[in-house]
Amino acid sequence: APDGTPVLIGRNNRQNDLVTFKHARPDDIWLHTKDIPGSHVIVKCGERDPGPETLAAAAMLAAWFSKARASATVPVDYTRRRHVRKPAGAKPGFVIYDHQKTLYVTPDEEQVKKLLSPEKE
Repeated sequence: APDGTPVLIGRNNRQNDLVTFKHARPDDIWLHTKDIPGSHVIVKCGERDPGPETLAAAAMLAAWFSKARASATVPVDYTRRRHVRKPAGAKPGFVIYDHQKTLYVTPDEEQVKKLLSPEKE
């Protein structure tokens, strides 16, 4: 993230399960596009609240790595990881969640490239 906060991205259903349930702590922020298949994104912030820039960057990544990549405005839900659950017998990557808030972002390839390969200054 712009402020140096680590951000994890699951690129398929098994990686989504790994980042959400193995790597994320209960107080980390979990993001996913609302009602659209895509990646789970974790902001490793612990108990502190991530800054608005960090949250916007993570939402941008969630939108980019989803089926809504070409859309103008993409709704991205976010909540603490503790509010994300896997129903019994569910397929990998399928979760239910509550206590979410929604951000609306427009996927931008240039911004995503900058986030994925930040230049060292």
